[in-house]
Amino acid sequence: MSYIEQLLGENERVLFQTRQHPLVLLRPVLGYGIPAGILIGMTIASGLLFPPFTPPVVIAGLALAAIPLALLIRSLLRWWNEVYLVTTRRVVQVEGILNKNVLDSSLEKVNDVVLRQSIWGRLFNYGDIEILTGSEIGVNRLNRIADPLRFKQVMLDQKAMLGERPGMESTEGGEIEVLLAQLGMLHRSGLLSDEEFEEKKQTLLRRKEQNPNS
Repeated sequence: MSYIEQLLGENERVLFQTRQHPLVLLRPVLGYGIPAGILIGMTIASGLLFPPFTPPVVIAGLALAAIPLALLIRSLLRWWNEVYLVTTRRVVQVEGILNKNVLDSSLEKVNDVVLRQSIWGRLFNYGDIEILTGSEIGVNRLNRIADPLRFKQVMLDQKAMLGERPGMESTEGGEIEVLLAQLGMLHRSGLLSDEEFEEKKQTLLRRKEQNPNS
């Protein structure tokens, strides 16, 4: 069982998952990858130009190159392990490679959502999201995440669906209405094709017709 699966409560499901946009890796790749490549290139060149000194030169060069390489690998692992989730109940931010830091915001307590996208963010599909809640934390910031529009849409759709549940008049009818709302959300998010959405929708509508008094 993955760490994310362990975070989920009973009957809680992940509706959408994203990370920071891969463009955030440009800085560590340039800052660590290029120096490591230069050091490795100089090591090879020195070994070819000065054969008698090849063993010590290679050892020293690779030892120096290992430092930026280790920093680059650490940056990649941090990026991979920083995950943003929308579940059926909350928004979850998970950080950390070995030591984990988890911050979540209940969808029921979300008061507002602010999306900021620069022109570059619109071109490359990334942006910043601020989730304003009624909790003590107040604001949860998600910086430079990939596909922020879809993240916001899934979150607001699920929040709206949660708000409609108390008004259901019956258990069976309420369940069908909730399922229909979930289908619409999944369809709008691109997780269901038009054919799959229509097929499942008709199945639920037939169930509703068979229980007109529900």
